[in-house]
Amino acid sequence: MRLAARCCIVGMCLFFSGCDKNNVFEGKKDFEARYWVFNDPAVFEFDISNLQYKYDLSLNVRTTGDYKFQNLYIQYYLEDSTGQLVNEDLKNVQLFHPVTGVPVGNGIGGHYDVTRTFLEDYSFTRRGRYVLRIDQFMRIDTLQEVLSVGFRIEKSE
Repeated sequence: MRLAARCCIVGMCLFFSGCDKNNVFEGKKDFEARYWVFNDPAVFEFDISNLQYKYDLSLNVRTTGDYKFQNLYIQYYLEDSTGQLVNEDLKNVQLFHPVTGVPVGNGIGGHYDVTRTFLEDYSFTRRGRYVLRIDQFMRIDTLQEVLSVGFRIEKSE
C-alpha cells in the first residue's frame, strides 16, 4: 500500500511539474555544509533556442532562520556561447524584514525560500548555450546558514 501511495505522489509531482509551459530552465546549487564561500560561485549552463520571446530570470535563495543578515548581495555574470559577457550586475536580495527580522519568503521547518526576479523582459541576442555565474558578494568570505541558490528562466507574459 505504501509503495502504491508513493508512486502516486511521485507521478503527480512529475505531472504537475511538466505543466509549466513558460519554464525554460531551472537549476539549483546546494551547499551541503550550510555555508557559501566567496570564491565558490553557483554556475548554471542553459540553452536558448528561441529569440522571439522575452524572458524573466529569477534567483531563489534558501537560508535557515539563523542566517545573520537581513539581506544577501549577489553579483551575477551572464555569458553567451562565444564567452562574451552580455550582462552583469550587483543585486541586493532582501531575506528578512529590516525592522522586525521576520523572513520575507516562504518557510517550513526553519528553512526559508526567497525568490526574486533579477532580469525582467530580457531579450537574448544569440541562440546557443549561455552560462550564468552567481557570486555571493557580502563583506565576509564564508556566509553561514545558506542552504542553496537556485536559478530559473521563464518566458515573459
